[in-house]
Amino acid sequence: MIKHIVMFKLKDTDKSAYENALEAKKRFENVIANVETLKKGELVINSEKAPQDNYTISLICDFEDIDGLNKYQVHPAHVEFAKFIGTVKTDRACIDYEF
Repeated sequence: MIKHIVMFKLKDTDKSAYENALEAKKRFENVIANVETLKKGELVINSEKAPQDNYTISLICDFEDIDGLNKYQVHPAHVEFAKFIGTVKTDRACIDYEF
């Protein structure tokens, strides 16, 4: 199994960073519903009471293998989600590991 964890710092746009996080969570539901190789996925939002220099959101995803992760990366639902994230993120960190 492969665990894929991605963290993003989001910025204020015409919406606050927190509102953009809520929009990202809503949009990630489409990824979960449509990417067959994604065995488990969730998007979590940093607590508004936590330090604001923390990352804003994290994606936590499980795949059977690296091939499943690679198919996820190019799946149209993920590509569309990534386009949105690209408009609201300032920083990104990622790790993929076997478990």
